[in-house]
Amino acid sequence: MPANAAGPAAAGLFVGLMSGTSADGIDAALVRFDDSVTHPHCELLLGRTYPWPDEVRVRLVELGQGADARSLEELGSLDVQAAMAFAEAARAVIAEAGCDAAQVRAIGSHGQTVRHRPEGARYDGQHPFTWQIGDGNVVAEHSGIVTVADFRRRDVAAGGHGAPLMPAFHAAMLHSADEDRAVLNLGGIANFTLLPAHGDVRGFDTGPANALMDAWCARHRGAPFDAGGAFAASGQIDAELLLRLLEEPWFMLPPPKSTGREQFQLDWVQARLRGGEKPEDVQATLLELSAATVADALRAHQPRTRRVIVCGGGVRNERLLARIAAQLPDVVVETSAVYGLDPDFVEAMGFAWLARQTLAGLPGNLPSVTGARGPRVLGAVYPAG
Repeated sequence: MPANAAGPAAAGLFVGLMSGTSADGIDAALVRFDDSVTHPHCELLLGRTYPWPDEVRVRLVELGQGADARSLEELGSLDVQAAMAFAEAARAVIAEAGCDAAQVRAIGSHGQTVRHRPEGARYDGQHPFTWQIGDGNVVAEHSGIVTVADFRRRDVAAGGHGAPLMPAFHAAMLHSADEDRAVLNLGGIANFTLLPAHGDVRGFDTGPANALMDAWCARHRGAPFDAGGAFAASGQIDAELLLRLLEEPWFMLPPPKSTGREQFQLDWVQARLRGGEKPEDVQATLLELSAATVADALRAHQPRTRRVIVCGGGVRNERLLARIAAQLPDVVVETSAVYGLDPDFVEAMGFAWLARQTLAGLPGNLPSVTGARGPRVLGAVYPAG
């Protein structure tokens, strides 16, 4: 299929499924696209977040933070259990929307990341890989819908980081020829898509967004996240601790770069504590770390940015948004809702878009973002039956 024609596979209803580094739920988005190639109209018909089964989530979080699977048997079982949860989420959002599953062209399922090693396996420093579980065969079989999954590994095979993958979607939806913009996703990890008015799109992870704050809050407050940033607001920023955290060499790496919970997790924080810190002060400092690394990255890589469009679960943390805005006083900081994109479901919508790209035979990655050797059609297609 020629690169300038999306064809009939690009239009219609798609479901996007996303579970990020926090593994705090499965985001499901039912989306309608038209057949435009470069700037498709994207309509969110329904977005919902469905919980993971408790015992599955516990193990997914542990694996994402660097724990090893107890056995190949356990990993194989989790692959299927995760896939069944993804399939159920797809079925549920379609049913809630009052839609016939036969009308849905495809599901785009991100899977759940359990390891991300684009720089090479730790034991030998070679053989880069990324691994998202949630078998596409099982999703297709249990949903009865064509499923596109395993998006990241083709980019890694082509020498890229396999992440972030949302910049191509952000560019299609939010680029402006009138100003330099940036899209900031505040998930477990924060990442930027840089959208200059003229020039190549770029994108990269900046470091932790919610992952460290969520984990610290769970340990000291028993809550899965810091609602509104209230826990952080009750403490004071520990300037010396912040400096120790910012000394992490990863922050100095040039793009393309990506990271995950296996690097930024509580053991990383614990190793930098001196002892005796108040939990609320650590929480305030972790929030400031997220805001500071976001602002530093933007100033370093697109200093003329005039607008930051924020999406992801972090938009509900008012204190985090306020600190980012304070660090970027000459920049408009607003959420993607201003542009008709629900901040909670932008990533899920993006994986619906990636499934659309795959079925149309169009690339889903941007080499200027991931560092891959060239554009690639991403993902594997699993027929409905």
